[in-house]
Amino acid sequence: MVLKGKAASSLLLKIAIGFLLGIALGFFVGPMIPENPFLKDYFVPFCDVLGRIFLTLLRMLIVPLVFASLVAGAASMGQDLTKMGRIGAKVMSLYFFTTFIAVGIGLAFSTYVQPGMGINIAGADWGGREGKPLLEVFMDIFPSNPIQSMFNANMLQIMVFALFFGVAAALIANSDDEEKREYGKRVIGSFKAIAEVMFSLVGIVMKFAPYGVFALIFNTASRFGIEIIAPFAKVIFCVYAGCIVHLCVVYIPMILYHGHSPSWYLKGIQANMLTGFVTRSSAATLPITIENTRNNLGVSEELCSFALPVGMNINMDGTAVYQGVAVLFVAQAYGLDLTFNQQLTAVLTATFAALGAAGVPGAGLIMLTMVLTAVGIPLEGIALMAGIDVILDSARTCLNVSGDPAVCVLVAGSEGEVLSDGLPARKGD
Repeated sequence: MVLKGKAASSLLLKIAIGFLLGIALGFFVGPMIPENPFLKDYFVPFCDVLGRIFLTLLRMLIVPLVFASLVAGAASMGQDLTKMGRIGAKVMSLYFFTTFIAVGIGLAFSTYVQPGMGINIAGADWGGREGKPLLEVFMDIFPSNPIQSMFNANMLQIMVFALFFGVAAALIANSDDEEKREYGKRVIGSFKAIAEVMFSLVGIVMKFAPYGVFALIFNTASRFGIEIIAPFAKVIFCVYAGCIVHLCVVYIPMILYHGHSPSWYLKGIQANMLTGFVTRSSAATLPITIENTRNNLGVSEELCSFALPVGMNINMDGTAVYQGVAVLFVAQAYGLDLTFNQQLTAVLTATFAALGAAGVPGAGLIMLTMVLTAVGIPLEGIALMAGIDVILDSARTCLNVSGDPAVCVLVAGSEGEVLSDGLPARKGD
């Protein structure tokens, strides 16, 4: 059940209406909640349950969709191992390059705006966890028990197992043994069928999206209120402006390079951008990102099945912008001047830290501990970032889920794919 044309536009309009109503109602009734029994005891809990149901439905899709689609995609490309290696190299190179640029943009905004100047956070205390060492993050991507990885929704481990499984199925399907070939084809066909069923299920769940979006944004707006924005306006501006600049100077040129218009790209991914903004979860948004990239941008199923699940875990450009802003914000708040080498360390650490970032709300705050530790900034400064993290998380997740489709478009063009607007993509240099 894939939504197209007028149905997709109607759904997006309903989601947008739910989003705006949730913000307006949340800011309006938020101050009344403590004194109003109906709001406090009935309406707010109802919205909380409604929002949680929507997030649960999205998370329900993630593991089977990622595993089935990645197995199918790896199996399709695994029949041509040269093509798989070529596409994999392009995708990974672009993901790390764009993340590196994103950290630099965040640092540049903080250097110019200086959002932390005049803020005293001495004595702050934050009870969060420190990020894992990079070597441990690398070791953790290999599953010792893939069933346990699925049970724990460890997406990196699931993806690694799915890639191995898909390539193994492709090798059997290309075997000289006729019986093995038949087994391999059956396995590949089964996973392609499961992936299609999951895409249909995405369409069913998305019909619930306007109500879930309303409930989620209402809870956020009513809980924090408009007052939270004022004291930290500069750092909020840096993160939001940095995400917009990254979209304009990195993603849009990718689209223009292969002859597509920015409006075509933005219109094609607007549903997953909005969903990412509201849910603050790249993982929860992944099913919608895959659907939009396939059906609105016309990228092939095999490329989407491979690049998008990988990008959900590795291509964290919005989080990287946030890291660049946050590290200087906290340093300025403590009155610390970072040297060039310290800023370069922050860029490299934040770039590679994205490898271990879970696509769930607030993961960027955990990643920040790794960056601050590497640069030598007191971890207590995270307490200040935690206070406004819900606002910053929306912007960075929105950018996170926008970058993967842009990379898919660029790689698809370099592979000679013709996308949904009918324009033949030029071959890359």
